[in-house]
Amino acid sequence: MAKFLLERTVPLPLDEAWRRITQWRRHGEVVPLTTVGAVPPGPTRQGTLVVARSGIGPLSFDDPMEVTVWQPPEEGAPGLCRLEKRGRVVLGWAELEVRPGPGGRSRVVWREEIHVRPLPSLFDGVLRRSSRYVFGRALNHLLRTP
Repeated sequence: MAKFLLERTVPLPLDEAWRRITQWRRHGEVVPLTTVGAVPPGPTRQGTLVVARSGIGPLSFDDPMEVTVWQPPEEGAPGLCRLEKRGRVVLGWAELEVRPGPGGRSRVVWREEIHVRPLPSLFDGVLRRSSRYVFGRALNHLLRTP
């Protein structure tokens, strides 16, 4: 499994940083070759299932993720969301956290452990670097645009 960590400090209040990184359909707009098709109506909560579709044509696959922790930031306290990847191809988890940063800013942390089933552990380094690049760009875009 490949593990990676992304951290950003942004000039946004906690609730706005949280809103931007937990709008699931927007992830499909910024992660290459991915769409987010299934998001249940209503607010996200523990047990919500988000299904992304990744790939091209017949090489596409579903990437279902279940929200196992949902703690939005409240009254200046940090927020945390944990997604468990439950697909046939992509396994692992991701944690998205927002917490107070310096000077009234927000600190955003994205931790992830990812395993792509057909890939042997020999490719963990490549998977880690490519995931950091792809998800780092996605996180930057999510935080820059409302």
